[in-house]
Amino acid sequence: MNVSELARRLKLPTQELRDLLPELGFDVGSRAIKINDKLAQEIIQSWGRLMDNYKKKKAYEKEKADAELQASGTMTDFPMQKNVRIPKIVTVKQFSDLLKLPLKDIINELMKNGILASMNERLDYDTAAIIATELGFEPELDVEDETIDTTNDEKLATIIASHKEGKSKARPPIIVVMGHVDHGKTRLLDTIRKTNVIDTEAGGITQHIGAYQVKKKNRVLTFIDTPGHEAFTAMRSRGAKIADIAILIVAADDGVKPQTVEAIKIIQQSNIPMIVAINKVDKPESNIEKVKQELTQYNVLPTEWGGKILMVPISAKFGQGVEELLDNILLIAEMEKEKLVATAEADAVGTIIESHVDKAIGPVATALVHSGTLHQGDHLILNEQYYGKIKAMRDHTGKNIEEAGPSVPAQIIGLKSAPIIGDIVESRKEIDKKTLKNKIDRKSNEGKFMGSSSMANVDIGNSDLKKLNIIIRADVLGSLEAIVESLSKIDSKEIKANIIQQGLGNITESDIWQAQAGNALILGFHVQLPNNLKLLAEEQKVPIQNFKIIYDLIAFIRKKMEESLGDEIIKEELGKAEVLAIFKKEKNTLVVGCKIKEGKIIYQGDINTTIKANILRNGTFVTEGKIIGLKVGKEDVTEVQKNQECGVQIANAPEIAVADILEIYLEKRKKKILK
Repeated sequence: MNVSELARRLKLPTQELRDLLPELGFDVGSRAIKINDKLAQEIIQSWGRLMDNYKKKKAYEKEKADAELQASGTMTDFPMQKNVRIPKIVTVKQFSDLLKLPLKDIINELMKNGILASMNERLDYDTAAIIATELGFEPELDVEDETIDTTNDEKLATIIASHKEGKSKARPPIIVVMGHVDHGKTRLLDTIRKTNVIDTEAGGITQHIGAYQVKKKNRVLTFIDTPGHEAFTAMRSRGAKIADIAILIVAADDGVKPQTVEAIKIIQQSNIPMIVAINKVDKPESNIEKVKQELTQYNVLPTEWGGKILMVPISAKFGQGVEELLDNILLIAEMEKEKLVATAEADAVGTIIESHVDKAIGPVATALVHSGTLHQGDHLILNEQYYGKIKAMRDHTGKNIEEAGPSVPAQIIGLKSAPIIGDIVESRKEIDKKTLKNKIDRKSNEGKFMGSSSMANVDIGNSDLKKLNIIIRADVLGSLEAIVESLSKIDSKEIKANIIQQGLGNITESDIWQAQAGNALILGFHVQLPNNLKLLAEEQKVPIQNFKIIYDLIAFIRKKMEESLGDEIIKEELGKAEVLAIFKKEKNTLVVGCKIKEGKIIYQGDINTTIKANILRNGTFVTEGKIIGLKVGKEDVTEVQKNQECGVQIANAPEIAVADILEIYLEKRKKKILK
């Protein structure tokens, strides 16, 4: 038979078959053209078993090599990286040009790291360096590049400083509350406002205006409501950067968690005063002193221990200690009063803290004014681009207002496009609209991703990964960004949440057809699904899940991903035995006499546990078998120790011979879970 004909029957390339045959024990020559018919038939008939053994042998060799590598502590060499000089601030498009990579690849890599960005979005060096490293580059700061020399924070500070030439007056302090998701942040904010957002609106004001004001001792306080879940790093970071005071909330019964540490770092980097609210002191298991001790590890030292950080025990649930906490905020505000001033008699400058597209009224954004006054009818500029004229403004209660001064959050209606959270907004009474309008139109045409439309992702991930394809629709940008960032943090080497499309606004017919084509499920967050589309989804067998709480959405996805992982196989080496004799040989099993040389051999009837043996001949892997019986003399036993002799019944290993070594190991199956 021609080797090419044999390869065709085995569905293999001819050269691959020539390479494999010697590995399987058939030395036919690397350039053989023909092969003996009898030998060819033997190969065809035993091919399945041969390949199964071959794969097991390779797996065994790899496992042993990995174990030796790990034991020696030797690390594999990383591929040579290419150097790239990155400026302090760079746009996504400029970053793409620097790396000489397609723009879509850069945007997708940013999304995988939880950053939603358009081509004109600006990245700081730290962010760009992380992305560059992940893409195989060796980044370094380009200190000579002055193309863009100010960050948003620096730009804001510059504008505010120019305003101080006018008449300054005291402004309300801006306070951000940060901490672990279960430590009571939302409950504290609700108690401060004397309302119950938890019961009336899932997710609270986090999903909407994003800030509110309260009055304490005739002093107005502005609170930024940033989400507390670990996935909201970007939103919390923005909150701390524009805040004057930070409240770090830590549960007295739970202590410092990784998210708490993350919040501490953000606050410390922002260089703003911190108050620690030790919550849930009403619980019997609370331990205030332990919390204080844990916080000292992160340079957060209470005043009573010689530090500078005020720590207030509270129970947000019952209101205990909340008034004292507010008094301490006023105390810090008084100490910081020289910084808490702004000019009201100027064009406004502020930061976008929320942004979404409303189906009825179009793009809506919430701006927190830092200096100057925002008026109804003002023209708005964001990043030197015209975004429209203010048609209406609302305060945190939903009431229409005509102006918003320093430290006042205002929801703005009348924008031509939804801005990005963190954008600097400036107002003007009069403006050269023609020049600026052309800029925003051109930017929109270049592919700014915000608005009511969707944006598809291009997946450039590992092709060996399992993928759970997802389409996401959310009501506001902050929620969409938080969901994407949260999904990107689900760490698994075997499966990933692959977002094939995302956007703001209600679920559309296009989403359903996209999901059907891409075998995806649709996730909605605070959006609607019309009845006609619900019927279409059912007809096309497209699963749709709608959520009101982000944590429920993330938990749902984690569960779906875990269902796709299957079982994890855990191996535990038990011992080694030498084959002394072959007693009984049947079609699929044989009984051998063995002497235990190392460790032990066991047999258990546990359905989740299997005892297996690697059969080695002269140190080389031959095959693998399953132990299905164990005897000493004529009695069944469950365990045999070192230096004892026994009879072992083995299934699926017909090639065992005297003097072979059995490597005995226990194999357990356990349902895989995500970290």
